[in-house]
Amino acid sequence: MAAGCPRLPDTVLFEIFLYLDHADVLSVGLVCQQWRAVARDEFLWKELFYRYYRVSRDVPRHPGAVSWYDEFQRLYDTIPCVEVQALKEHNDQVLHLSFSHSGCLFASCSKDCTVKIWSNELDISLQHSSNMRPYNWSYTQFSQFNSDDSLLLVSGVFVGPHNSSSGEIAVISMENFTLLSRVRNKPYDVFGCWLNETNLISGNLHRIGRITSCSVLWLNNAFQGIESENVNVVKRLFKIQNLNASTIRTVMVADCSRYDSPDLLLDYEEQLAASSTCPVFDLGSDSEEEEAKPKPPPEPAVQELPDAGGVPAEHGLQQLFDGIIEGRVRPAMTETELETKVAELFVRNRTKPPEPNLLPTDSNSKTKYLIFTTGCLTYSPHQIGIKRILPHQMTTAGPVLGEERRSDEFFDSLDHVIDIHGHIIGMGLSPDHRYLYVNSRAWPRDCVISDPMQPPPIAEEIDLHVFDLKTMKEVKRALRAHRAYTPNEECFFIFLDVSRDFVASGAEDRHGYIWDRHYNICLAKLQHDNVVNSVAFSPVEQELLLTASDDTTIKVWRSPRAVRVRQARRPRPRKLLFSWLLNQKS
Repeated sequence: MAAGCPRLPDTVLFEIFLYLDHADVLSVGLVCQQWRAVARDEFLWKELFYRYYRVSRDVPRHPGAVSWYDEFQRLYDTIPCVEVQALKEHNDQVLHLSFSHSGCLFASCSKDCTVKIWSNELDISLQHSSNMRPYNWSYTQFSQFNSDDSLLLVSGVFVGPHNSSSGEIAVISMENFTLLSRVRNKPYDVFGCWLNETNLISGNLHRIGRITSCSVLWLNNAFQGIESENVNVVKRLFKIQNLNASTIRTVMVADCSRYDSPDLLLDYEEQLAASSTCPVFDLGSDSEEEEAKPKPPPEPAVQELPDAGGVPAEHGLQQLFDGIIEGRVRPAMTETELETKVAELFVRNRTKPPEPNLLPTDSNSKTKYLIFTTGCLTYSPHQIGIKRILPHQMTTAGPVLGEERRSDEFFDSLDHVIDIHGHIIGMGLSPDHRYLYVNSRAWPRDCVISDPMQPPPIAEEIDLHVFDLKTMKEVKRALRAHRAYTPNEECFFIFLDVSRDFVASGAEDRHGYIWDRHYNICLAKLQHDNVVNSVAFSPVEQELLLTASDDTTIKVWRSPRAVRVRQARRPRPRKLLFSWLLNQKS
């Protein structure tokens, strides 16, 4: 036994360690030979783990863990919670961060209207900065590297004529940082994303009425300026009707071919037994859709349209107008309700049906999902829409307006909709694209929306939902800890990120947060001086995390283990100085 280490019964020693922090437990374990013997007892470490982290005993050990001692050490030693660097080159709010797939570079976007490229070496350094103000941008808000890291997509707010703000996407070459192309993007919070190495998705919005519109999603070639005039550089992908002032926003692409080899499975027994709090609607099945949909509030004394008896929707629409004009139907609806009813009737027989068999059955399928936020009740995004992209749609070849459509296929339907019952403020995919993580601020239970321009109040507490994109079901209880305070009309996006074992998010409470994906527990709070807008894990080193804040800084966080390793690699100045003095004397 080591000198100075009193001999205690194992049970007493264990009870003492229950009240020590991680560092104390591990340091004492290194010094005290008695504790080394206790450390080999899996039962004691299992008890310590469940009691210290307050994890339900129904949750099994992480599938990749060798022992409970290793798990305890992993959750202490590999969490990126040590601040090692603060980057202050931006002079306004930093809104977004994104890593290259190799992890060698990352990009940052800011209200100072620059996109900066950073080199991820022993000490992170600025490599390039592009100012977008000469292109009449107001600020940069989002960026994404393509799959081979040769191109960078940068999304920003473009101030157009009459000060009407819309979005624009720029493509920058990583070889020489030249601007290759620019694409309009409306509304600006569509953000945009890569579909493959050379094609990106943007949006456009066409107003039909005061609260009715049509969102069109376009596929764009990144090399528009140098393509032949005989080759398409743009093609229409989808055309989707929006009701009640909603629009499509925040597009991203999930690769279905990766679902059968996930990095981490989340559906252990506790989560499978738990009931989902978010209803999921399969739009390919009329019966399931009707059962899952929340019942709409009763409408004031308006005659029911006779469409259930086989009358086409356009005839029902004509009957409604005729009845109002002739006085047979009293127009008890408001102007907004009437516009919504007309739009619903029009789209009923003018929409292409959803694709059958949404869930992929072939593990080698090249199918991808287009995922975006949308809504049907109010302007605040409260639903997640999913649309399958087939292999022949992943190129700009063919007609600019896409495949030829029949008159009854004017709009595209959604293949799947997930209702969140709250204001969605962030989304992120797991590295294997199997799971979708969603930040939302909940509406009051049983709330009724009578005016689409007056959405329900939203909670300050943020819920982080997890959905399995292979089964389209919620697989875990919502993660909680982070908070937001802005009301509906001022609510903004808070970007989250997911690594193999962790998920991180920003918050308005001046902190970033890290949770363990398997145990569903919050592991760390990372402090800033203002709102944390974005977080980003290195894709090749999950023990490195970046956070971006309204305090104009980017903070670099590493795990205790990574800090020790990097310090060991650094040359020690005293030894170098001593060697130099010896050389001088000789």
